[in-house]
Amino acid sequence: MSDFTERYLFIAEECGFDHASPLDVSTLQVETWVRDTCAEDKCHAYDHNWTCPPACGTLDECEAEMQKYEHGILLQVTGTQEKRIDVKCYAETETRLRDALLAFAERIREDHPDCLVLGAGGCRICPVCAYPEPCRFPDRAMSSMEAYGLFVTRVCKDNGVPYHYGPKTITYTACVLY
Repeated sequence: MSDFTERYLFIAEECGFDHASPLDVSTLQVETWVRDTCAEDKCHAYDHNWTCPPACGTLDECEAEMQKYEHGILLQVTGTQEKRIDVKCYAETETRLRDALLAFAERIREDHPDCLVLGAGGCRICPVCAYPEPCRFPDRAMSSMEAYGLFVTRVCKDNGVPYHYGPKTITYTACVLY
C-alpha cells in the first residue's frame, strides 16, 4: 500500500465515509451490460448530463482513462433503513456520499490534480445539468462508476470489500483513481 493510500484512508474517515479501502486498479473490468443499463434511462440522465453516457465517453475511452492510474481507493457510506423501502434513507445516504466525495476529491486533488473521481449515480453538483451547454463545474464534475461500465458489486468483491452490511442497510460506493 502506498503512503498516499494510507493517508487517504485517514482523510476518507475525516470526510465522513463509513468505509474506505485500497482499490487494486487491475481488478477494474468494463462491462458492456452495465452501460446498456444506463441507456435504459431509468434515472432520466442518459444523454441529458455531461457525466453520464454518452457524453462521458465511449466504454473504450472510459477504460483507457481508468488504465492511466496505478492506485485507487474505494469509498462507501451506509445508511440504515427504517422500513424495507425507505426513500428518505436512500436520499440521505446519497447526499452523504456526494458531500463526503466532494470534500475528499478536494483534498486528494491537492496531491493528484488529475485523479479520476467516480461516484454513485450521476453528478449531483448542479440541481439541473447545463447539458448540452458547457458544464458549469468541469473541475468538480464526476461520472459514476456505472457510467464507466463498472459493476460495483464485482469491484467490491474483487477488492475484498463488502457491498452489503446487513439487513435494512443501503450502501453507496464511489472510487478515486490516482
